[in-house]
Amino acid sequence: MSENAQQGPNHVAVIMDGNGRWATMRGRPRLFGHHAGAKRVKEIVRACPDVDVKYLTIFAFSTENWKRTQTEVSGLMKLFRRYILREANDLLAEGVRVRFIGDRARLDTKLVKMMDQLELLTSANSKVHLTIALNYGGRDEVARATKRLAADVQAGALLPGDVDEETLPRYLDTHFLPDPDLVIRTSGEARISNFLLWQSAYAEYEFIDTLWPDFTKDIFADVVASYGGRSRRFGGVSEPTQASTPLTKALTET
Repeated sequence: MSENAQQGPNHVAVIMDGNGRWATMRGRPRLFGHHAGAKRVKEIVRACPDVDVKYLTIFAFSTENWKRTQTEVSGLMKLFRRYILREANDLLAEGVRVRFIGDRARLDTKLVKMMDQLELLTSANSKVHLTIALNYGGRDEVARATKRLAADVQAGALLPGDVDEETLPRYLDTHFLPDPDLVIRTSGEARISNFLLWQSAYAEYEFIDTLWPDFTKDIFADVVASYGGRSRRFGGVSEPTQASTPLTKALTET
């Protein structure tokens, strides 16, 4: 292993794709697949400590998902509420801290209240940090962050000349998180779908064919383990390993 190779990712982000196709392949409605996918979330969250993943961020509902049928959207919103009700006590007991990112303005007020309550309930936990992206889009997040930054500049709280690439992250929804080390997308699609655009600038990506409801803890462990053999140079260059020759020896001694 090179000196820059990683032992394992601290923060894993997941684009959970394939619920609808999984259900269709079984002759069931798409919402059946979403319910199966929710159960898989529970398994993967529980598996995080076993593979030393401290932060897990999951893409639950994008700003583009409103384009789906009203039946599917309504069903997903009910599923989110059910997930919070059913899992809150277990998440608390298992040391999971839950936080949500995304624009809450369009979400149902009852759901938003439940999200707030779950965040407060688990706020003292630190074993696993679960972040759920709900009504989230990377471009939308950057636009909202830029508005907040511009407001601070206008108010005199921030000088224009002080704005650099370290400034904007403080205004992003994810300001409390480290950047993801590894982004996984299931279902065989090789695109990032507007997910954590700023934060994933140097993340490793893993696109796998498995549909999300079939993404077991063992598959998760294998993907996380494969990350450990990668070399992350962040724009630098690794020192090559060279065999000793008379020329290299002479250059070294001069």
